[in-house]
Amino acid sequence: MSNVFIKTKIFSGHYAVEYMRNIHGKRIMVVCDQFLSESGAVRYMTETLDSSNEVVIFDQAIPDPTIEVVGKGVAMICRIHPDIVIGFGGGSAIDTAKGILYFAGIKKLISKPQFITIPTTSGTGSEVTSVAVITDPESRAKHLIASDDILADTALLDAGLTLSVPPSVTANTGMDVLTHALEAYVAYNANTFSDALAEKAVELLTKSLLSCFQNGKNLEARTCMHEASTLAGMAFNTAGLGVNHSIAHQLGGTFHIPHGLANAILLNRVIDYNCADYGIMRKYGALACKVQLTGSSESPALAVSALKEMITLLMRCMKMPFTIRELGISKEDYEKQIPNMTANALMDFCLGTTPRAIGAAAIKEILLSIY
Repeated sequence: MSNVFIKTKIFSGHYAVEYMRNIHGKRIMVVCDQFLSESGAVRYMTETLDSSNEVVIFDQAIPDPTIEVVGKGVAMICRIHPDIVIGFGGGSAIDTAKGILYFAGIKKLISKPQFITIPTTSGTGSEVTSVAVITDPESRAKHLIASDDILADTALLDAGLTLSVPPSVTANTGMDVLTHALEAYVAYNANTFSDALAEKAVELLTKSLLSCFQNGKNLEARTCMHEASTLAGMAFNTAGLGVNHSIAHQLGGTFHIPHGLANAILLNRVIDYNCADYGIMRKYGALACKVQLTGSSESPALAVSALKEMITLLMRCMKMPFTIRELGISKEDYEKQIPNMTANALMDFCLGTTPRAIGAAAIKEILLSIY
């Protein structure tokens, strides 16, 4: 049986934030980071709002949002009781907004507000997913919140907001999109609908990511990547993810490696692990064929090789590191954390839909292989 639930209304286009002009007489809480607040980027969105609205900004979102930051946001939302909450920024800001809504909701501290997401990077797909990742600094673990209650009511995709994203962030978030699509495509809960979303996400990415990296002001390419990110988010929200994300969450929580970069470093190793199952290899091969990396006559093994070569080429062209060593992390420090990272990866929510069963020994082997 195939299941798909898509709640979020999506408005895509350069002037998607014009949607905001139709909001009147509301109390609005905007969740963003300090950079977006101080740089004036938030004004791009708030200036479209009618003066009858009351806007309060919570600008304490940080990369790898912590329990403490979410707690501060819960205190604010309980104080102002907004009609609308807007998650404005990258995945961390939107996840912070989701965390605030989740914890305020389960404690029944507020009436459920309308939730609007406005992504400013093309990567996490958080604008259309029912999950959020929150970090516990003490255990260095990332914890996944999963609830349909934190799905956005409306997502506004305005690629104009991504034109100033620097090349390194474009690379990292772009590879996050690719990982979402590839993991969703082979995930345990994959179905016809998630496959179609993942295929289109990869198709758009292969023709636009390098263009975005080389010329960040290319609005057409940025629009393709923005939509690819959302499509990949919809795919994994339906199908699930896998061990790539389970391990990447630990690399981020422990060493603060950007999430998309951690995913990219792991990606080919995880594909190799999964492809020990011939059925999964055939699925990867089918995707390579769908996005025209190979012809339909190629064997699954050759098709997977072409897919891995594309991943390597993308990373090389975008000057991304291929190993943990290149990030300046000592081998001693890294190996000391492997038992803890392995244990946390085995408890990670994403592992529940990984296509090939995996245990501690294999996770340790993958972690060692990427140093």
